[in-house]
Amino acid sequence: MNIKIRWGILGPGTIAHSFVEGLKFVKDAELVAVGSRDLTRAKDFAKKYQIPKAFGSYEELASCNEVDVIYIATPHGRHYEDMLLCLEYNKHILCEKSFTINAKQARKIFQLAREKRLFVMEAMWTRFQPAIFKVKELLARRTIGNLIMMAADLGFNFPFNAKHRLFNPHLGGGALLDLGVYPISLCQYFMGIPDELTTLAWIGQTNVDEICSMTFKYQNGRMANLFATLRSHTPSEAVFMGSEGILKLNAPIYRPTSITIQKPDGRQRFIEAELIGNGYNYQAEEVVRCLKTGRLESDIMPQEDTLSVMELMDSIRAQWGLRYPME
Repeated sequence: MNIKIRWGILGPGTIAHSFVEGLKFVKDAELVAVGSRDLTRAKDFAKKYQIPKAFGSYEELASCNEVDVIYIATPHGRHYEDMLLCLEYNKHILCEKSFTINAKQARKIFQLAREKRLFVMEAMWTRFQPAIFKVKELLARRTIGNLIMMAADLGFNFPFNAKHRLFNPHLGGGALLDLGVYPISLCQYFMGIPDELTTLAWIGQTNVDEICSMTFKYQNGRMANLFATLRSHTPSEAVFMGSEGILKLNAPIYRPTSITIQKPDGRQRFIEAELIGNGYNYQAEEVVRCLKTGRLESDIMPQEDTLSVMELMDSIRAQWGLRYPME
C-alpha cells in the first residue's frame, strides 16, 4: 500500500464537509475522489476541497483503483447497500453511524469484510477524542470511587418534515438511530452490555420515534438512564455517578472538550481536553494507523462494540414494536 492512504468520499452531504475539514489534520492521508448520485454535486464538492476526481455514481467511486479507503457519509438507511458496493470492489471502509439499520445487516458486513480481509470501522468519532480517553483514565483510577450510575442524553428541536431523513421511516428515521446511538455507544464503552433494558418512546405521525428513553440495568448493582429526542434541545452531556463523587462529561456529548469532577464535600475540579482540528480527524488517524500496520479492525472501536450497540437498538425497537420498511 502507498505511503499515503488514499481516501474517497461517498456522499458529499453535510457531515462529509466536516470530515474533510478534519482530514486536513491527518498525516499520511490524501483525499483523491468523491462520489455522488449527482455529478454536479460531486464536482462542486471536489472543487471546494481541490479533490482530483469527481464521480456521478457511487459505483464509479468504489471501482476507482486510486482509492484505498472510502468514507461513507450517506444516511444510515443506505449504509448497508453502500458498504456492500465498496466491499465488492475491495475497498476498506469507514462508515458513519448508525452503522446499519439493524444487527443482521452489521453481521453480514463484518463477515464479508473478514472473508475479503478488508478493514471496516464505524465512524463513532466521539470515541477517539481526548476527553473520552481522559474519562476512561479517571474512572480506571477510581477518581469517583465505584461507578454506580450513568445518565446521558442528546436532543435537538428539528422542524417536522415528513420527507426529511430524520422523520422518514424509509430512510431509517427517528431519534434512536440518529441521536440515541451516541449515549448508547458511550454507555456501552464505559459500562458494558446491560443485563436488562426497559424503554419507552413517543412514536410520531410518520411512525418513527421522536422521543425515546432507555434504562439499562446491570447485575453488579449499576444502572444507566439514557434519552434522545428530535423535539427539544437537551443538556447534551454525560454524568457518571460514583460512590465517591460525580464526573461530568460536559456538553456537547458528541464533541466534548472538558470534564468536571465534583466531590461530596463540594470540591470541584475542571479538566480541559482540547481538540486538535475539528474532532473528525481522530477517527481518520485510527483508520490510517490500522491500514499502515495491516490491521483489519480497530481495538479502540472494535466491530464487536458496533454489533453490541446495534443489538441493543434492535432490542429497544422491539419493545416499541417499531420495524423499518426495509427490514
